[in-house]
Amino acid sequence: MIRLNLTQRIWFSFISILLLVALLIGIIYPISLKSALTEETYRIIEQEQTRSANPQGEHLVPPQSEIDFIERRDAERSVGHLSLMNEFGTYVGDPVPSEVLREMGERAQNQMTRRGRYELTYNGATLFYVVFKVYTTEGEAYYISHMWDTYRDQMVSRLWGRLSYIMLFASLMSLVPAFWLKYYLKQPLTSLGAHFEQIAERNWKEPFHWEGDEDFEKLSNQFEKMRQNLIKYDAVQKTFIQHASHELKTPIMVIKSYAKSVKDGILPRDDIEHTMDVIIEESNRMEKRVKDMLYYTKLDSLNGAPVENDYFPFGSIAYLVEERFRLAREEVAISVEGGAVKLKGDKELLTVLLENLVENALRYAVDAIKISAKEVKNGDIHIQVWNNGENIPVTELEHIFTPFRKGNKGQFGLGLAIVKRICELHNGYPKVENKEDGVLFTTVFPRHEQSSKPT
Repeated sequence: MIRLNLTQRIWFSFISILLLVALLIGIIYPISLKSALTEETYRIIEQEQTRSANPQGEHLVPPQSEIDFIERRDAERSVGHLSLMNEFGTYVGDPVPSEVLREMGERAQNQMTRRGRYELTYNGATLFYVVFKVYTTEGEAYYISHMWDTYRDQMVSRLWGRLSYIMLFASLMSLVPAFWLKYYLKQPLTSLGAHFEQIAERNWKEPFHWEGDEDFEKLSNQFEKMRQNLIKYDAVQKTFIQHASHELKTPIMVIKSYAKSVKDGILPRDDIEHTMDVIIEESNRMEKRVKDMLYYTKLDSLNGAPVENDYFPFGSIAYLVEERFRLAREEVAISVEGGAVKLKGDKELLTVLLENLVENALRYAVDAIKISAKEVKNGDIHIQVWNNGENIPVTELEHIFTPFRKGNKGQFGLGLAIVKRICELHNGYPKVENKEDGVLFTTVFPRHEQSSKPT
């Protein structure tokens, strides 16, 4: 298959259109023109026939021989006349060849109307004639007027020649819009292509905006939106790597220093068992950090992918989470409300969301945590986790769901970020509020496919 660039496609399109128009005109125009001029020929014959029948003082000089009949072809609009009467016993008018007269007479005799149009071929040319039937005291008479196709053919030839010049001129003039269209399309696309090359080289500093055409302006705005998203993604990626390195650096350093001390025969703790406990504890912390980071990146990879949509009661995950964390802090009472509320979504992801919210609440609660679900008036489902700990500083509320932003008792700064990603995968959003008696985390899930985030 031949591949064409933009310029070649523009030229190919213009040439194809011109050839198609020329083909249609070349086929349809001569046919329609010939038909129109044939009609005009008959109209001229009838007009001359009427005038000849009533010359109003004008004297017509009829041809004197059959040679004049044939030579009449050279005249464009020359009309001849003759009369037949008494069942062709009397013939008056222009001399015509006998075979022509015979055919005219037969058609005139068979004519049922007062006037009829006919044509015949003689010596390779077409003769048009009109028969007008007249009733006289002596019987039926036929007044016949005839004209060669010279006028019609010459008019077709002249008009077709002029049309050819017009088409040639139009084809040359069409090059002007073709050049203009090529420039009009190529300029913004070339500029956009240059910016795409910069993006491919991870250079997205230079903005792109095109003014003038509405469609290209829309395209440039979409490109600029993509560029901004790439900048944000690049910044988030770099931040994620920096924070991940920082989070893993401390436990690795502790494990390395303790292992080296044991190797050198120096016990940082009272005995080898306590030293190994520190190494195991730091290893567990590092393992959890790695799992959280892998889970967070996994949720990022699910962006745009459909999630499992199952219907299940809130209690099926709430009571399970309550049982898991019941003994984490024995002095904290965990209660569940709204267990019968129906949820729609990925059960595994929503379980992780609730676990992270409860785990976060356990770090700050004084002695009470409440897990609840309810359906509000507009059909949205609210899953809430409340704890009676101290309020969150106002300056931190805006960044509470940002990755690696830890509170004063936070661990890795990924738990609430995972909550936010799970909400987004379900077309929902999270929010947090300081209450008089504690802190309330709310995750909003729409009953329908779309939701509007709060401003």
